[in-house]
Amino acid sequence: MTGQKPAESGRSGVIDPQLLRKALWLSSATLHESVGRLGALPSAIKPIEPEMRVCGPAFPVRTPAGDNLWIHRALAVAEPGDVLVVSAGDGIEFGYWGEIMATSAATRGLAGIVINGGVRDTLALRTLGLPTFSACVNIRGTVKDRNGDGAIGEPVTIGDVEIARGDLVFGDADGVVVLTPDQARFAIPASLVREEKEAAIISRIRDGALTVDVYDL
Repeated sequence: MTGQKPAESGRSGVIDPQLLRKALWLSSATLHESVGRLGALPSAIKPIEPEMRVCGPAFPVRTPAGDNLWIHRALAVAEPGDVLVVSAGDGIEFGYWGEIMATSAATRGLAGIVINGGVRDTLALRTLGLPTFSACVNIRGTVKDRNGDGAIGEPVTIGDVEIARGDLVFGDADGVVVLTPDQARFAIPASLVREEKEAAIISRIRDGALTVDVYDL
């Protein structure tokens, strides 16, 4: 680690799988903080089960409001380990994803889905265990318009974060952070160091130290 933060929008290469494995048990907040408070998706996007965690390269999907055809198309071409990151624009109040699609994703080895819309069949999704992060749970059905304006594999924007194919997607109970490969190569080692420091701080506090003293406030 050089100690020099990457450019906010820099993208080069892919993320080393060994580095991804190191990221698995970090936290979304730590990764977000370690790279200068970047990459946080809207706070409404949470896992349908608190224990769910997702970590992998992004496969972006843009779908029209109330239409999930482009997600089906993404399921056909995304690679094992990919995380579907779906932007439904302002069409939050629909159930774009359910048991059948999740079963297909799990069978194909995808790492999970992050969507700024709704999902349904949540009891079955929890049993299946595929990491599922959504803005809401919603029973409203969707259409499949063959002429709908969508895309797969092209950059999407969710909140104020642009997500491109291959970006790091990390989600846990607190939320989701998305980092470019350049940012991830900095943030993962920095997060590991940060967690070691925080463990030492917690140890001091358990021994009676005050936070105002620990942080010199």
